Amino acid sequence: MKNRKLDAEQVWKDFEDLLAPQLSFSLTDRVVYSHLLRHSRLEGKLHFRFSIPWLSRGIRLSPRAAREAVRRMIARGVLRLVERNCQAHHVVRVLLPGEVPALRPAKTAAPDPARTACDFSFGETDFWRAHSLRRAIHARERGRCFYCLRKLIRRRRCLDHVVPRAQSGRNSYRNLVSCCLDCNSNKAERSAVEHVRWLYRDRRLSFDELTGRLRALDALAAGKLIPPLPGQGDNGSDGSKGKVVRK
Repeated sequence: MKNRKLDAEQVWKDFEDLLAPQLSFSLTDRVVYSHLLRHSRLEGKLHFRFSIPWLSRGIRLSPRAAREAVRRMIARGVLRLVERNCQAHHVVRVLLPGEVPALRPAKTAAPDPARTACDFSFGETDFWRAHSLRRAIHARERGRCFYCLRKLIRRRRCLDHVVPRAQSGRNSYRNLVSCCLDCNSNKAERSAVEHVRWLYRDRRLSFDELTGRLRALDALAAGKLIPPLPGQGDNGSDGSKGKVVRK
């Protein structure tokens, strides 16, 4: 599949002036994105197949560093994962700076107090990047596992990607939940809906709790479960019982 002819000079300016600064690219991120862009979109390839060893050799970094950078690119929406097979080959679409959702101008809408309270785009914020933001996700669930509703203690809780990172799941508040270690391990790469249904079949959730968890997943995806921002109190949007977890 071919893509339209690109203005390489403008793409590079957008990369240097917009994409890299706004997404806080590390030097490794810059090298990986540039290398993949050069071999894909700049050569007219909308989809590009590559392996981690090939990428590692091309940028002269370790396979681990290359793999972690690719995962970051996928999580940030810079790479769109099309296919991944057992031979560790990836098929991706490398998004141009203007195609990355995090850099698209927001649609005009009524002011949202949760958004205007901070100086970043709330919906595109990486909630994994800072301790205060990760704590906000835990606070939103009010000390309960999002999936099984078990009461959590600090050393037995973690954050889970509802849509796994391997499937292009992002670090948005719409895709991160506080959960117990058992749910994090048992869910693995399956969908969150499949996991909560499994909990019901295993009699860890009642029918009413299953219904509530499915509704909570819908609300999460719709952006309705907004975590309390640093400096604000808990908004209680999850509807779960229990006390707010504080550190």
